[in-house]
Amino acid sequence: MRGDASFRLAALTAAGILAWLTSCGFAQARVAEVSDQGAVLRYVAAVPGPPDKAWQVLIVPASWWEGAHSYSGSAANLALDPRPGGCFCEALPGKGGVEHMRVIHSDRGRLLRMSGALGPLQAEAIQGTLTFSLEAEQGGTRIVAEYVLAGYMRGGAGGGLGRIAPAVDAVLESQVERLAARLGGRLVQDAN
Repeated sequence: MRGDASFRLAALTAAGILAWLTSCGFAQARVAEVSDQGAVLRYVAAVPGPPDKAWQVLIVPASWWEGAHSYSGSAANLALDPRPGGCFCEALPGKGGVEHMRVIHSDRGRLLRMSGALGPLQAEAIQGTLTFSLEAEQGGTRIVAEYVLAGYMRGGAGGGLGRIAPAVDAVLESQVERLAARLGGRLVQDAN
């Protein structure tokens, strides 16, 4: 999303994003828990190869994140420093940058946990924790991505995270699906 399109998307309200995603055919798929005060989004992927291989791709979001879901319109501007305190950041060439999330727990090949509110949630009083767990399983790796959100959203009665959870789910599900595909795997049904 470059130029005018990026400004339009950034200006959309939570309800506008939900309407836009619905019109594009996205559907709620992995909302594990939801209320007006919080939500848990959970995705499970099975990929070939060991957890260390999956880790090497996970920590390079420019290789799997969809550029349309960035402020600059290009995934090439995304970077992740996988150390505690490290930034999942995006360069806005010639303009500045965006801190999407901050790394709070990093265990190479096993766990990456970041804190922050993605996209338009940054403009609200929302706190999110995104955890990627990697586990060796049947000659491959099981990746579990879980995004736990809590906080306050403007919008009055009927507002809150319960209203926006399906839209956040659609976007994050597509990112985890792209990560799995980049590794030669796919999303699978969660046994939990």
